Amino acid sequence: MPRFIIRPYQDSDYDVARNLFACGIEEHSGEAFRHALRLPHIWLPLSFLFLFPALHLVSVTTSILAMTLAVAGLWFGARNLHTSYVRFSLSDDLMDIRKYYMERDGYSFWVAESGGELVGTVAALPSSQPGGEKHLEVKRLSVSRNHRGEGIGKALCRTVIDFAQKRGCEAVVLTTTEPQINACKMYEKMGFRHMQTFIPPAFKYKLLDFKVLAYQYDLPNHR
Repeated sequence: MPRFIIRPYQDSDYDVARNLFACGIEEHSGEAFRHALRLPHIWLPLSFLFLFPALHLVSVTTSILAMTLAVAGLWFGARNLHTSYVRFSLSDDLMDIRKYYMERDGYSFWVAESGGELVGTVAALPSSQPGGEKHLEVKRLSVSRNHRGEGIGKALCRTVIDFAQKRGCEAVVLTTTEPQINACKMYEKMGFRHMQTFIPPAFKYKLLDFKVLAYQYDLPNHR
């Protein structure tokens, strides 16, 4: 028997649900930063800064300071990608979860509870992409770090799939980011197909090679 239950969102879940989402997103800042450091257009200029003293262009102290500032700027840039998304989400659909998800047709929000503690969240809404009226989108899927590996993420995702099936949808779709490797593996094991990888058009995303992955799960009666 699972040690958790999945249930509809209640108003008393508000603060914990928002915090779970925020923590789940922000923890990927480190991997995004490490990925950026491996990019040629990032490490080549940093290497050049390292060579400045040997080329007698600047002092060792100046070179170290320049490299430190560049790496710090890269770290804050990677972190800002995630914190800005969290701020937007908390002021958008997660500002009033009940009104946005629980009082609209085709929308819903669930939480996972274990031992009286809220340990996971997931939401569903009609996709904003073409064909959205027939596709349901997974949003705000997050599981507490201390409860990962217990099947909670899979159960939350399955809850959305069942919800979509009952509504006669053709598919369940979602987007995630490249640093979320474990989530991608889970989706693929569940039968989600990787449909597309893209980088948002803003310069900061291109600079950090911030990839977004789109997945789709075709419901059995529409395969």
